[in-house]
Amino acid sequence: MNPPSRPKGEYRSAQHEGTPATRTLAIEQAERHFDSGAFRELLARRLAVPTESQNPDRAEALEQYLRTEMRPAFEAMGFTCRELTHEKAKAPFLYAERIEDPALPTVFGYGHGDVIRGLEPEWLPGLSPWTLTESQQRWYGRGIADNKGQHTVNMEALRIVHQTRGRLGFNAKYLIEMGEETGSPGLRELCVANRETFAADVLVASDGPRLSAPRPTVFLGARGSLNFDLTIDARAGGHHSGNWGGLISNPGIQLAHAIASLVSPTGQIRVPEWRPQALPDSVRRVLADCEVDGGADGPVIEPDWGEPGLSPAERVFGWCSFEVLAFKTGNPDTPVNAIPPRAWARCQLRFVVGVDPDDLMPALRRHLDREGFQMVKVATTRESMFRATRLDPDDPWVGWTVASLEQTSGKKTAILPNLGGSLPNDIFTDVLGLPTVWVPHSYPGCSQHAPNEHLPPELLREALRLMTGLYWDMGAGGTPGRIS
Repeated sequence: MNPPSRPKGEYRSAQHEGTPATRTLAIEQAERHFDSGAFRELLARRLAVPTESQNPDRAEALEQYLRTEMRPAFEAMGFTCRELTHEKAKAPFLYAERIEDPALPTVFGYGHGDVIRGLEPEWLPGLSPWTLTESQQRWYGRGIADNKGQHTVNMEALRIVHQTRGRLGFNAKYLIEMGEETGSPGLRELCVANRETFAADVLVASDGPRLSAPRPTVFLGARGSLNFDLTIDARAGGHHSGNWGGLISNPGIQLAHAIASLVSPTGQIRVPEWRPQALPDSVRRVLADCEVDGGADGPVIEPDWGEPGLSPAERVFGWCSFEVLAFKTGNPDTPVNAIPPRAWARCQLRFVVGVDPDDLMPALRRHLDREGFQMVKVATTRESMFRATRLDPDDPWVGWTVASLEQTSGKKTAILPNLGGSLPNDIFTDVLGLPTVWVPHSYPGCSQHAPNEHLPPELLREALRLMTGLYWDMGAGGTPGRIS
């Protein structure tokens, strides 16, 4: 794959009259912007808006973020903005577009301004979720990793390219939602209704972590995710374990055995329909270069856990995993000498392309019945199921993007066929028909969704440089499917 075409310097900066507008100049502008403290000031203002989408008292904050932070920033770059609504969504969506020439490539961008609950009492002393605070060479604040820091990087990179070149050199469409942390209600329906409006050549967006903090990364989709409950309701109430032990069934024991039939003692999935047939060669090839590293704060990888014969990268990015998120029987806080009447478990399956999402629950029912666990009730939860997606690592957009990132960073970019976690990427691939390339600006140890969410500022600085170079190259000609 040839690297992105280098600009010929035919444009001139609006700020530097008479100075040839070049890729190097744009990246230098990005560095100065970050080093001056202006980027930090902007990000601090955005983190201060408590956009907790799970908190019904924060509805005003969700709309405030769209109207006082997102809309003015896009309009300053010459984007036309409008709010879109759907009855399922708790807050509006912001759609922004800048069409410079229909003949130019069109890039679709996406971000979400809502965050997980702040969990203020659980943060370290001196830290607050709503105040950007620097400590031990880290910037702390709720949303800095997920997703305010990431879409702020991309929007500022767009602004710098526009300022330096005098135009973007491509068409840009951007969608900001405020409900991703509650399952993106209404997003699919909105994209179905606006399929023609949202039409583009490629999605370039940022979410999730890099493979490791120092290594630029792209991922090309996401594992699917399905949450479900397993329940046994044996009888109306508990009964004395001395008088009835050995005479009546214990739902806790039964459910433990039912779960054990789904997964081996070392985490290998035992439901055949929950396992892909094989890893594609292109997936094996790109993952051979990837080493999973959670950093100093991350857990130690256990080599004997999960699917045998696969590397750690293949297990988390190329295979499926089953987890028990919670298990309850009896009264865990104050146990009594009684056989509990009920047992319940919240479970989760992460799955990859190659597994039929429509057969996941039927396959579970068939398996439990076959193993003698007809008493186990199965039900999906309120969370939406995310479907698995994966752009082929050999797609031209992948090579083009990687070449741009490597030209800027001088580092080898990690290519992940999909994120280990889940996000609504299937809406962009299946509804809008877009190839999807994600360039994450976080790292595995960022405490995303937990107290003390943070990022190293040097990662954000490099991310701003990378995206400035990428957007510059997007407007310089030579993108896949286009003639320079």
